[in-house]
Amino acid sequence: MKIIRKLSRFKGIAKGIFFVLWIVLSNLFLQWCQNDRSLSLALHFAFSWHTAKFFLSCLVLAVAALFILAVTASFWRSFVLYTIGILGLGIATYLKMKYRQEPLYPDDLKMIFSFELFKEILGPMMFLLYLAMLALFAIFLLWSVYQSFFLSRKRQLVRLALLAVTTAALGYIYHFNQKGNLLHKAYDESALWIPYSQQMNYYNVGFVAGFLYNLNVEPMKEPAGYSKAAVEKITAKYQKEAQKANPQASEAPNIVFVMSESFSDMKALKGITVEGDPLADYRMVADKTYSGQMLSQNYGGGTANIEFEALTGFSMEPYNAQLTTPYTMLVPKKKSFPSIVELLKQQGYDATAIHPYNTSMYKRKDVYQVFGFDQFWDEEHFKHPVYLENNPFIPDKAAYAAIQKKLKNADAPQFMHLVTMQTHMPYEGKYDTLDYPVDGSGKNALENYAQDVANASTALKDFINGLSNVKRRTLVVFWGDHLPGIYSNAIQKENPLHTLHLTPFLMYDSAGKLSAAADHEAVLSPVYFAPELFKQSGLPLNGFYQLLIDLHAELPAFEKQLYYENGQWEKEMKLSENAEAIYKKYCMIQYDVSAGKQYAIQTDFFDGEAK
Repeated sequence: MKIIRKLSRFKGIAKGIFFVLWIVLSNLFLQWCQNDRSLSLALHFAFSWHTAKFFLSCLVLAVAALFILAVTASFWRSFVLYTIGILGLGIATYLKMKYRQEPLYPDDLKMIFSFELFKEILGPMMFLLYLAMLALFAIFLLWSVYQSFFLSRKRQLVRLALLAVTTAALGYIYHFNQKGNLLHKAYDESALWIPYSQQMNYYNVGFVAGFLYNLNVEPMKEPAGYSKAAVEKITAKYQKEAQKANPQASEAPNIVFVMSESFSDMKALKGITVEGDPLADYRMVADKTYSGQMLSQNYGGGTANIEFEALTGFSMEPYNAQLTTPYTMLVPKKKSFPSIVELLKQQGYDATAIHPYNTSMYKRKDVYQVFGFDQFWDEEHFKHPVYLENNPFIPDKAAYAAIQKKLKNADAPQFMHLVTMQTHMPYEGKYDTLDYPVDGSGKNALENYAQDVANASTALKDFINGLSNVKRRTLVVFWGDHLPGIYSNAIQKENPLHTLHLTPFLMYDSAGKLSAAADHEAVLSPVYFAPELFKQSGLPLNGFYQLLIDLHAELPAFEKQLYYENGQWEKEMKLSENAEAIYKKYCMIQYDVSAGKQYAIQTDFFDGEAK
């Protein structure tokens, strides 16, 4: 019996040592994936540069591992489940950093079940493997939980106690950003948080700490002087300005927003040579109307955030860095949210959202309901589209045809908002015919991408030409959401940061009021699309749009670390006294609507016409 007890004790000690080593190795693995699979950087982070933070993160991982142990009541079954989870986090982190220059956020985990997206990105065989792995994981987890019930009473009590402790600990960890959180304070002793750059923040504090930093958080910090009186003073001022500036009412035009997936100008980048011009058809339209470049928040991704900015007029810049995706973290929590949709519906518009893909991405179905769209056309609306060669996505041409049909047959003015899919990654093998040879790293993907944007350009030109058959005046805003994440590190390093965040945009008026005399080199943020369209085309502004017009005159484009002021790109705001005053008013309104008491909504500040 003594020998058995000694062996049992030895096994327990061995398991404990193995557990500690595995936690350390798993944390190193996450660092390795985050740092482009550099073992040297991972080791330096753990044992030289940020040792205290590294082992504090190991403690967090240990709590998660012990929770799994409590659920399964088996050391080896919990080891398998924990390892699978770490492998999934690491691989997802590496891929997101590679293609989007952005770390993995807690909210990204909701996309695990976005099967349509994974099917298109991974391809049939890898997608089936992905489904098989998820199924095996689920089966193994259920079997492990089932086995946990067959324990002695003593072991069951120990298991339940461990489950209670680890559940409480994980709950406390989840509230990492709550004021007074002891874990956050422990990190604060050695961590230098970098909120303006999540990529640098993760590099500086480690994957686990960066991940925790992006857990549940308030959208914005309350501005100094925030009150009902302060908000009402702002709304009254800009309502009055709008009233003075507004033209006489005229027939309401149709308005079409088109956010083109990954639409950008390859020829604007250094380090890459393209024969011919994939955007030739786009330029034929852009050169005759108000057009230029839009500042995108992200490189390689962030579609939903650009869409949010364009529809609401609220920028990602003033929000807390941890609010990574308003579509999933903010808007669904509201019953309504001010947007161009709500504004136009007050004027009798019919509002249609179009995204020829599944509805699970970024909770668009829920978000569009909050914004007030009357209908949402997803992939099910397009019954028999004619695909472009090997491209698996519904083409722009099919989406434009559906819009034109609606515009021709509608009696009421229409607001139609299209988010395209044709030019979404992956790009390799989409086309057999490649008309634009490219000299650069990643040749196959780049040439397929060039063909993609060329097809998108042609579809846009044909759509614009077809508007001559629509009786009602129609306004169009077209823009690319971001660059594709396919350029090599060498190409990225050769170009200034702002160049990797600029995409083409144009505004078109079928009545010809946005003429060739308009600016063709404008630079602006998507928050200005609606107010600039209204101003350029002679439509009445509300108080909020007047505020944005005044801000645009001082600060044409802005995102975190990217500010376009006085014709120059800056990494920090260098506002004049007047510009700073306007920007503070804008931030107070954004806080009021997003995280405050919503005093502005109780006025007519966002209404369809200044009163």
